[in-house]
Amino acid sequence: VLKLFKLLHRTRQEVFRNDTKALEAARQKINEEFRNNRDETSEEKINELLKIASDVEVILRTSVIQAVHTDSDKIVLIPRKDLLQDNTPYLDKPTKK
Repeated sequence: VLKLFKLLHRTRQEVFRNDTKALEAARQKINEEFRNNRDETSEEKINELLKIASDVEVILRTSVIQAVHTDSDKIVLIPRKDLLQDNTPYLDKPTKK
């Protein structure tokens, strides 16, 4: 449980780097969720909560992207290495193999 708690906080720090509001909101939410469930004794429920926390960490790491407003009509996206994936080019008419 502690290992996952620390992993979520490390992921939060990486995903929301240089965004103090998002860093603080994520910190509070992680701490709140773990605090609300700290007295849980059912092994089944604990495993379910750990699975949810693990899924949240993966979603944060692979799906969340930072964006910065540079002008009134422009946004700059700041991708991380975890978000950059190989992509298959789009074809209007797929070729048959």
